[in-house]
Amino acid sequence: MKRTVWVWVRTLIALGVMGVLVRRLGTRAVLDGLRVIDLRAVSAALVIGLMTTVLSAWRWCLVAWRLGLRLPLRNAVADYYRAQFLNAVLPAGVLGDVHRAVRHGRQEGDVGRGVRAVVLERVAGQVVVVAVVAVALAAWPTALPPRFHDLVTISGMAVGGLVVVVSTLAIVAGERWRGSGSRWRRASAVSLGDLRRGLLARDAWPGIVLLSVLSFAGYLALFLVAARAAGSTAPPTRLLPLMMLTLLAMGLPVNVAGWGPREGMAALAFGAAGLGAAQGLTVAVVYGVLALVASLPGAGVLLWPALVRAWPTPVRAPVARPLPRRIGDAGIDA
Repeated sequence: MKRTVWVWVRTLIALGVMGVLVRRLGTRAVLDGLRVIDLRAVSAALVIGLMTTVLSAWRWCLVAWRLGLRLPLRNAVADYYRAQFLNAVLPAGVLGDVHRAVRHGRQEGDVGRGVRAVVLERVAGQVVVVAVVAVALAAWPTALPPRFHDLVTISGMAVGGLVVVVSTLAIVAGERWRGSGSRWRRASAVSLGDLRRGLLARDAWPGIVLLSVLSFAGYLALFLVAARAAGSTAPPTRLLPLMMLTLLAMGLPVNVAGWGPREGMAALAFGAAGLGAAQGLTVAVVYGVLALVASLPGAGVLLWPALVRAWPTPVRAPVARPLPRRIGDAGIDA
């Protein structure tokens, strides 16, 4: 019941943000975002989507392998594509990740560990995004509109503090709680142990951080494609900080398939930077559509089993053998 209420709350918040933007900026900014997409933008979205999907799936593999789960990269890429497509077309925005987590867990005979692998993989990606944005904007403060300095600083400090607390808890209390009489502590010990092995181990976190940074660079590249398609002529050095803020807002758990906070932050950031709130909204809409296009191979992955089952198996006709001209040719003695 609580989960259903939360889904409705986040949906209403996202729709409310979009409603306010349309009322303040008009529908033209949204419609322009749909009209300006051309074949070049679609092709770039598919290529960039392939790159980011492979990188993210590889990150999932690293976490799963550290937890003792089998996950070939080829299967991970297919499952990740399917999850991205479901996330993009279903309101909750996370049902695709839930599907791949439960599916992989069932295949490996441990649903709980399969779910924890996906949760850790997604959390690692979000933490790296916040860290990269905080470090980049701290080193380059003049590129960010002043009104957002406090937001970035507080977000970075909050995420950094949370990472330190959880990491310390995983190292210090994880093993101690395994023999506790409390069911909650025992369950926490299992999750903290997976966190320690899956993300914090010396042979785990460097690869996960590198893949997350490269994947984030792909998202920024797609945003730059969206900005150019929307008609923005601002240099990349001016656009990248605004894109980082917009992608940071996408991590808020109040969106509907990515829509809502992304468009609101883009309008605020572009407006504060003097590029126009309407253009920011148009760029965010183009990005949303291109992100959906990039996930379309997941629809093929989703439908492929049904197509295989529905496709009739061709029946091969028996090959007619020529009759022997003589009795001896058939191997029969006259």
